[in-house]
Amino acid sequence: MSIFAKTITEESYRKRLNAKQIAFSAMAVALAMVTSMIKMFELPMGGSITAFSMLFIVLIGYWFGLGTGLTAAVAYGVLQLIVNPYVLNVPQVIVDYFLAFGALGLSGVFHEKKNGLVKGYILAVLGRYFFATLSGVIFFGTYAPDSFPNPLAYSLVYNGSYLGAEALITLVLICIPPVQHGLDIVKKTVAADE
Repeated sequence: MSIFAKTITEESYRKRLNAKQIAFSAMAVALAMVTSMIKMFELPMGGSITAFSMLFIVLIGYWFGLGTGLTAAVAYGVLQLIVNPYVLNVPQVIVDYFLAFGALGLSGVFHEKKNGLVKGYILAVLGRYFFATLSGVIFFGTYAPDSFPNPLAYSLVYNGSYLGAEALITLVLICIPPVQHGLDIVKKTVAADE
């Protein structure tokens, strides 16, 4: 192995195992878990408006990029499965926990972009909404009331109600100038010495 290749390998290894990145991600996942238990409103068949729990997972992608964001978001999904499981079968677990929560890591697409947190948050919530709706159609469609024309319409409305409400509240919060300023300071702290 050449010295050049060895240097690139060591540098990429160090970047992947950055202690600051692990510490900030772990804190964000922990905050997401705690705030997911603070429910402002809970729907009867699952889903709730929480105290900004999705934001903490979205922040990881915003801080560190897509790879770290997706990894942390899937890990968060696993923790949700352990703490608050609802299991019908393996495909439902994959869609509801790994893919739906994992989609929150899509915020990393806008890691280095202007207004990246807002754009990333919207993309992440839309990703989660897609998988939650898909799960609703495939696995929970039989629970749709007769007043809805089909399971897709029911799933779109049901999942959109709680995800949309939390997203709207969170977007208002992160657009408040002092909150934006505080989040910018944290982003600069995270990015220092990376």
